[in-house]
Amino acid sequence: MKVLATPATRPPPGGFGAGLPAQAGVGLKAEHLDAVLGGGHGVAFFEVHAENYMGDGGPAHRGLSAVRDRWPLSVHGVGLSLGGAARPDRDHLARLRRLCDRYEPAAFSEHLAWSSHGGVFYNDLLPLPYDAPTLRRVIAHVNEVQDVLGRVMLLENPSTYVGFDASTMSEVDFLTGIARATGCGLLLDVNNVYVSATNAGFDAEAYIAAFPVERVGEIHLAGFAEDASPGPRLLIDNHGAPVDAAVWALYRAALARTGPVPVLIERDTNIPEFSVLAREAEHAARLLATGTRPARTAVAR
Repeated sequence: MKVLATPATRPPPGGFGAGLPAQAGVGLKAEHLDAVLGGGHGVAFFEVHAENYMGDGGPAHRGLSAVRDRWPLSVHGVGLSLGGAARPDRDHLARLRRLCDRYEPAAFSEHLAWSSHGGVFYNDLLPLPYDAPTLRRVIAHVNEVQDVLGRVMLLENPSTYVGFDASTMSEVDFLTGIARATGCGLLLDVNNVYVSATNAGFDAEAYIAAFPVERVGEIHLAGFAEDASPGPRLLIDNHGAPVDAAVWALYRAALARTGPVPVLIERDTNIPEFSVLAREAEHAARLLATGTRPARTAVAR
């Protein structure tokens, strides 16, 4: 497939993660705002879900503006439904463009998933088959998003619970095909790799070994829940617990390939005090500082 090289899709100078510091960040929560603005915590950047800031004003924007004045910002979308049958919703995309223009985030990312169909929006990030027709559709959707936003986006690998008989390629090959065709970067969610590998029975370290690390602009770390029902082990990507020891080990394996890149601690349920997340970010940063940057292959254009 031909790789696009328009200004919107050309790799940023310095690589896909150049806008964020190669340090540790935390997802920003409203209840942590005072602790964040108090400083002294060592967190290097903050990430927010785009859909929480699509209104025009109010306390949410006042708080985010205060954070953005002092720290780099990453915007993480959850509603574009890039894997859906329909094009990204134009109104949603327009609101996203206004948000990015307003805050000029150092990075914007979204998920390889679908969450809407026929005008109905679901509160889930749903899986998709990895086949040629779906690949062409996702490529078209990523290109449209990047053209509208005027920026390179990062596409996140999903957490999955089912597979499709229709799939004709691996998830890594599917992501690689999208990135090569659109010029987008990738967000490597290490927790998602571990959750999916456990649920589907594949080798998480082999997945990391095959991942196109030259396109990684950010890493995500989070906790999971485990289903207690009888049967094979089933993990749920709920972002509601500390990062598991197995995920920390997989993160080390990822760093051995990526070298230093921005890494984010996510927590969206069972949210603790900010100091707890800051300590997790500090641990992630220590591991990041000990990583050795390997030779990285050039990005195809």
